[in-house]
Amino acid sequence: MEKQEKDELQVQQIVDTGSIITGDNEHSIHCLTIIGQIEGHNVLPSQNKTTKYEHVIPQLVSIEEDEKIDGLLMILNTVGGDVEAGLALAELIAGMKKPTVSLVLGGGHSIGVPLAVAAKHSFIAASATMTVHPVRMSGLMLGVPQTLDYFQRMQERITRFVTSNSHISSERFYELAMNTQELVMDVGTVLDGADAVEEGLIDSLGTLSEAIDCLYGMIDKRRKQTNRKKKKTP
Repeated sequence: MEKQEKDELQVQQIVDTGSIITGDNEHSIHCLTIIGQIEGHNVLPSQNKTTKYEHVIPQLVSIEEDEKIDGLLMILNTVGGDVEAGLALAELIAGMKKPTVSLVLGGGHSIGVPLAVAAKHSFIAASATMTVHPVRMSGLMLGVPQTLDYFQRMQERITRFVTSNSHISSERFYELAMNTQELVMDVGTVLDGADAVEEGLIDSLGTLSEAIDCLYGMIDKRRKQTNRKKKKTP
């Protein structure tokens, strides 16, 4: 009966938050999914698959503070979305002390790029892609120099975050974002799994099992370091 109740709670957690706490006998990990479009300050239409950033933020804080959880596995399949909401989540993930691993499946486009590289180690499936392009905005805008300056400054924020959390240079990232030879109706570059690793944007090409093994290894390493510090403390 206890197992049935536990299974029901896990199913309900997946439905409510798109996440689950799992692991083996020695490790407890929180699996968080970032799917569809990152929803920011504006509510998107009900037919859109979205990840609501106001739901993810408290989850990340809880994961960092919960002693029962050893690490975070983040699964991404996103088309991007609200830039500031995505950056807010990426900054939180990058600032976590606990081991974090990301795995890009399907796609990690636009603001999904900073989210993918925010983890301490990032993976991408061979069949997945990442689209790198400059910041753009839909809707009515004022065609004044200040608007262009705002776009430039926001692009610099994204570039600075991505390059400081990956192995790609700012010059190369900007070059990929401003590429006019690949996308018919847009500027930017689509990188498949192997290309994303070769460019230094993602750390490793891998699958779910490899991402979990990496996270377990990081957890074990952190435990050893913690035990050494405890032994040195008089």
